[in-house]
Amino acid sequence: MPNRKRAFGPFAALVLVAALAPPALAANPIVTSYYTADPAPLVVGNTMYVYAGRDEAPSGGTNFQMREWRVLSSTDAATWTDHGARANVATFPWAGADAWASEVEPRDGRYYWYTSVNGNGAGWMDIGVAVGDSPLGPFRDAKGGPLISDSTPNSSGLNIDPTVFTDDDGQSYLYWGGYWGARAAKLKPNMIELDGPVVTPTGLANFWEAPWMFKRNGLYYMVYAANDTNGCVTSSSYACQRYATATNPMGPWTHRGVVLDQVSSTTNHAGVVQFNGQWYIVYHNANAPGGGNFRRSVAVDLLHFNADGTMRKVVQTTTGPPPNPGGGGGGNLAPSATASTSHVSAWESLAALNNGGTPANSADRSNLAYGNWPERGTQWVEYTWPTARSVDRVSTYWFDDGQGIDLPASCQVQYWTGSAYAPVPGQSACGVAGDTVNTTTFTAVSTTRLRLSITSKPDSSTGVLEWQAFAA
Repeated sequence: MPNRKRAFGPFAALVLVAALAPPALAANPIVTSYYTADPAPLVVGNTMYVYAGRDEAPSGGTNFQMREWRVLSSTDAATWTDHGARANVATFPWAGADAWASEVEPRDGRYYWYTSVNGNGAGWMDIGVAVGDSPLGPFRDAKGGPLISDSTPNSSGLNIDPTVFTDDDGQSYLYWGGYWGARAAKLKPNMIELDGPVVTPTGLANFWEAPWMFKRNGLYYMVYAANDTNGCVTSSSYACQRYATATNPMGPWTHRGVVLDQVSSTTNHAGVVQFNGQWYIVYHNANAPGGGNFRRSVAVDLLHFNADGTMRKVVQTTTGPPPNPGGGGGGNLAPSATASTSHVSAWESLAALNNGGTPANSADRSNLAYGNWPERGTQWVEYTWPTARSVDRVSTYWFDDGQGIDLPASCQVQYWTGSAYAPVPGQSACGVAGDTVNTTTFTAVSTTRLRLSITSKPDSSTGVLEWQAFAA
C-alpha cells in the first residue's frame, strides 16, 4: 500500500500569497497564488489564524511535495493576510521531509505547533512539537525529537494529523492517526510529553485520518476524514468528513453523521472554530486555478448546529462567508441575560433570541423563532443583566417566514443609561440582510440593559432567530 499511503496521508489546507501580502478579498479558495493544505484554525482575541502546509508539487505531479507550514490571519473571517512560512522541515533538526498536517494549541502564553513530519529515521511519519511566544512565532523545536513515532507503544499505523484540545480544567488531550488507526493520549502540562498510555478511542465509525476535536455547550466533538461508501463517498479514493460526539474527552464516541461531503481533491481535511459568535469550518479542495490532488487550496464556510447539538451538512461555496468583524474579542453575553420584548406572537418564542442556535437561513425554525406579528412599526427586544456588562458589539440573524414576517426596514442598538434609553455611541450600520449574521460594532458601553429597536416595512412584522451581545 505505499502509493495509497502517499495519496491519502496529509490533509489540505490553505493558499496564500507572499509573506505579509495585502489582505485578499473574500472568496473560496481564500488564496490562489500558490497551493497549501491541511488547515488548522485558531482564534486568539479578535483574530482567526489558519496554519497550513504548502503544496509544492508541479503540475501533473503524482505525490505530495510539502516542505513548509504557512500562517494566514483574518479579523472578519472573509479577508485574509498572508504571514508567510513560519515553520518548515528544518525547524526540526531530527526530521528530513514531509511538512504534513499540523495544529497550534495555546498554553500559558506560549503556542505549541504540533506537526506531521518524516523523522528521517526508523519508521515513517512522526509527530513533532515546535513552540513560540506568539501565534506568529518565531517557532523552534520544543523537544529535540518526536513526541509520537512508530516506537511509541500502541501508536497508529500512520502517525499523522495531530489535534490537541485543552479542556476547561486545564487538561490537554492529543488525538492523531491515519490508516483507520485513531489514537489518543493525555498531555502533561509542559505540552511536550504524554501523561499516561496511548489508547484507541471507540465509536469513531469509519475513521480514516485527520481528527479535529472541539467542545460546544459541554459536549465534545470529533470531526474526521472517512472514505467509506456507506453514505460518505461514491469512491473510496475520496473522503468526506464524519463527526462524533462524547461526554468525556477520551470517549467513548457516538457517531452522528457526515458534516462535509467529499471535495474536489481526494483528501479531505477540516478544522472547526467559533469566531465572533459564528461557527466556521476550514477545509481544503482542488478548486484554485491549476489545482489538483497534490495542489490544494483552503476554503472557509459557515457551520450551523441544530437545537439538539447535531451539525448540519456544510454548504460548500465559492464566495466564502460574509464579513464578520469583531469588537473587543469578548464572549457572547446573551445566554446569561433575561430577554424581554414589546410583543411576541403566541406561536413564536422569545427564547429563540439567546438559545445558542446557528440558523441555516432566515426561514429556519429548527432552533425556535421570535416574531411580533401582527404588530407593525417599531418594536423592540431587550437583554437585562443583574449587574452591569461592558458591551461593544451585537450580531443579529433576522427571521423571515415569507408570510407576515419580513426583514426589517431598519434597526438601532440602544442601551440603558440608568435613567433612559439612548443609541449606543459610534455604532456601525445596523444590518438588515437575510440569511446571514448582521454585526453592529460600537464604542463600548457599561450597562445592565441592551435593546434592539426594530422598524418594520409598512405591511410586515419582524422577527429574530438569534441575537448575540459581546463583551468588550
